Amino acid sequence: MPRTSIAAEVNSGRVLISDGAWGTFLQKKGWAPGECPDYWSLTRPDDVFAIAEDYITAGSDMIETNSFGASPLKLRHFNLAEKCTQINEAAAKISRRAAGDKKWVLGSIGPSGKMLLLGDVSSKEMAEGFKIQAQALARGGADAICIETMSAIDEAVLAIQAAKENTGCEVICTFTYQQAAHGTFRTMMGHSTAKTTAAALDAGADIIGTNCGYGMAQLIKITREIRQIDAAVPLLVHANAGLPHLRDGVEVFPETAEDMADQVGELLQAGANIIGGCCGTTPEHIRAIKNASLKQAW
Repeated sequence: MPRTSIAAEVNSGRVLISDGAWGTFLQKKGWAPGECPDYWSLTRPDDVFAIAEDYITAGSDMIETNSFGASPLKLRHFNLAEKCTQINEAAAKISRRAAGDKKWVLGSIGPSGKMLLLGDVSSKEMAEGFKIQAQALARGGADAICIETMSAIDEAVLAIQAAKENTGCEVICTFTYQQAAHGTFRTMMGHSTAKTTAAALDAGADIIGTNCGYGMAQLIKITREIRQIDAAVPLLVHANAGLPHLRDGVEVFPETAEDMADQVGELLQAGANIIGGCCGTTPEHIRAIKNASLKQAW
């Protein structure tokens, strides 16, 4: 059955559920710091598929790809830049297989790890990297390109434009914010929600939002800020399972599935349309969020 666009589903009034953390899940399957997690789409595809399948089974309406750090600039650190196309296309194919014909696949693109402001890379090289990544994700079966965890407007705009101009996919763009001393939220680069929202929409993003940084309570506040700026644009929110702390040398995220589910109603009232999870969230969190969203619909 043909899928409508994500934005069209949101505009019809439907609340959609995304997936949860990938890094957390990869760690449980044996991924170690210093290893390229994106490369698993080529070297350990069955493990990557199992993650995607678990989220779909938990109730996700859409699933991301194991490609967050798979830009040529970031893969260069692992001497894998020449495999950028292969990694991204394989990641999308794996998620497409898990999603089937009725769920959406979001091609994940994270920050490149380089800063235009510091002259680490030219805008032309950065844009070309995003183009290569987006095209490979689209060829692999992505329905949308999800440009996420952004902090610099100039980088986000290049990524949005690369996806819009070189694929037929919908484009999602989310920023990560920190609370400023005066109570409002800004990215690490100092950009306000007003500036990021305007920049993302002007560049052509179909869906905007926020992810990572904080747990659900703080992202509810960020969602309200964004909704004061734009009341209509589809809005995606991926919260962490709270702020992490170390326990016996291991990073632990404190919010349980029930903790997050209890806040879904308030997040929806704040204006979120698509809800998922970021760091520390699991299929159990997504299942609880899904059930809470269904209760709100009643």
